[in-house]
Amino acid sequence: MVCFPLGKINLGLRVIRKRDDGYHDIETCFYPLPWNDILEIIPSKTMSFTNTGINVPGQHDDNLCLKAYYVLQEEFDLPSVDVHLHKIVPMGAGLGGGSSDAAHAVMLLNEVFNLNLSNSQLEQYASKLGSDCAYFIHRGPMIGTGRGEILNTIDVSLKGKFIVVIKPDVHVSTREAYNGVRPNSAGTSITEIIKQHSISDWKDLLVNDFEASVFSQFPIIQKVKEELYNQGAEYASMSGSGSAVFGIFKAKVNLKKYTKDMGYWSGTL
Repeated sequence: MVCFPLGKINLGLRVIRKRDDGYHDIETCFYPLPWNDILEIIPSKTMSFTNTGINVPGQHDDNLCLKAYYVLQEEFDLPSVDVHLHKIVPMGAGLGGGSSDAAHAVMLLNEVFNLNLSNSQLEQYASKLGSDCAYFIHRGPMIGTGRGEILNTIDVSLKGKFIVVIKPDVHVSTREAYNGVRPNSAGTSITEIIKQHSISDWKDLLVNDFEASVFSQFPIIQKVKEELYNQGAEYASMSGSGSAVFGIFKAKVNLKKYTKDMGYWSGTL
């Protein structure tokens, strides 16, 4: 059985406070991005994991797709499986590719073995694999709070907008990004900004708190954001903790000439 784990962009990202458990409370708007990986899981006599496309480094047992299997195996008597991941969504980009792979592995295993898990149960299992994994059980825009696992729907649409996503050839460590940010509980909530203002107003209001520290470490990411605005983006922002930057445009544009040696995706939502 095959599925297509999608990516996401963040419309604003506030880091509100550091928690006693070492995590941070955040507020963000997750928005689905149809830049997909391909994941296949089939029953097998032995466990195996294979990877094509972008190479996924590390030991196979550390891969989130296999971790999803082991999380479910703790409560269900699952037989061995063959897992194949064709990786397309770049890693270290703030696009949620790994988290999406993990969440879709949970959903796929639920289907393959007829576990009959509800969406709420799927969210609980996904949350064990990463802070934003639960989001990918859904497909629409959601406000994420807590570690990102507390989800509420929000009425925001980018339908008809042309999106450009550019990933410079740098890898931003999420841990290092959090170490460089200063939590701040003051300010207007992302929910209020999105509900009360049009996209054309977001440039001056909707902020990603990671940008200041990440831009100082990787100036190329800031240059990409500036170029997106130079080319007419209504709104541009780094996604998550980086390094990908996206721009929202009213009409189709082709910016590949500005993206030598960079990852690039574009499309109309």
